[in-house]
Amino acid sequence: MPSIRILAVLAALALAVGQWFIWAYAPVEETMGLVQKIFYIHMPLAWWALVSFFVVFCASIRHLMTRSAGSDILAGAAAELGVLLSGLALVSGSIWGRAAWNVWWTWDPRLTTTLIMWFVYAGYLVLRGGGMGGERRAMVCAVLGVVAFLDVPLVFYSARIWRSVHPAVLASQGGGLEPEMWHAVLANLGAFGLLWLTLLAARFDLGRSEERAQALLLQGREG
Repeated sequence: MPSIRILAVLAALALAVGQWFIWAYAPVEETMGLVQKIFYIHMPLAWWALVSFFVVFCASIRHLMTRSAGSDILAGAAAELGVLLSGLALVSGSIWGRAAWNVWWTWDPRLTTTLIMWFVYAGYLVLRGGGMGGERRAMVCAVLGVVAFLDVPLVFYSARIWRSVHPAVLASQGGGLEPEMWHAVLANLGAFGLLWLTLLAARFDLGRSEERAQALLLQGREG
């Protein structure tokens, strides 16, 4: 689709601008040095992963109310994107944690709840790809898409509910970020948002095409 191509071009340009903000505009953090710049990639990955799971939640509710095939396709597309982005956030966070905590992994509340969230939505994708088909699969996935979202606010508020030493949490609480650093954060949030929208639209369009192909195949068998 032309609109997806336009989004892809805009996303590529925005990501290039975001890299300039990271490496040329934002100053080097005094304590962690260059490794702190992972923050400008890690935070957008985590943020848009949460947005993806919110889309799964909304689309699942809509499917339960309307039995809309489009809602089911949108939920699946958003779940795939959310699992990808949250997985990359865990990996980038592990690299950052190695420099901040001198360990690759620690059972910090934010990390633990994020890992649980990743497993829940990975299970959701396994269910979607299982042998169950038709409207029954869509309904079961919609129910799981609603229930699974319970862990998303827990991820967001985990640092407030339990004491957390997560670097991003400390930074968001005013832990020494210069104005230029916040500019870099916002620029990359916007850039990754365009990338997210591009990938979501492309996957949704592909899902629609798969649905039409399956309908034609079914018609051919019945004919």
